[in-house]
Amino acid sequence: MGFGHSILMRAFGRPRGFLGRLGGSIMARSNDTCAARVIGLLEIKPNDAVLEIGFGPGVGIQRAAALAEHVAGIDYSREMVRQATARNAAAINRGRVDLRYGSVETLPFADQTFDKAFAINSMQVWPDAVAGLREIRRVTKAGGRVALGFTPHSGQPKAGPTEALAAAGFAEGRLAEMDVGFCALATRP
Repeated sequence: MGFGHSILMRAFGRPRGFLGRLGGSIMARSNDTCAARVIGLLEIKPNDAVLEIGFGPGVGIQRAAALAEHVAGIDYSREMVRQATARNAAAINRGRVDLRYGSVETLPFADQTFDKAFAINSMQVWPDAVAGLREIRRVTKAGGRVALGFTPHSGQPKAGPTEALAAAGFAEGRLAEMDVGFCALATRP
């Protein structure tokens, strides 16, 4: 891994330390519009249980919690858990938001818990995208929907996400163009 890649991972991929704090501030601004569009595509309802994978500084969690009664999230960065916890403290205290440290490969949730799941600029840093998506499929209810949003600066090509969703057992995969990037959507059969 090169020096530049290491710096980017500390700031944005798996944020930690000073660079992670700075990266979280940048992500809160740069990913917010994409999160709003992706959440809109999911059509979250008040009684939906929603999961965000790689929630970063928690702006997507905050947006989802404004729509649904139960929102959970997992992130592999302790710095992002701290930032998202601070941003969503009121909803956490009311029991509407549950944020955890952990990895997409081993989600700490029961089978078929969530109606909707999403990730913004996250999948491209997972060690194994298909394994992560299989785990998301496990915790998603039958008929549940998943959305993977990517901004132009994510580095994620449009080719790949819908194929990864299909390989993980999701159906009805499609790509939605957004003014702030693109989103891969699918349904759990």
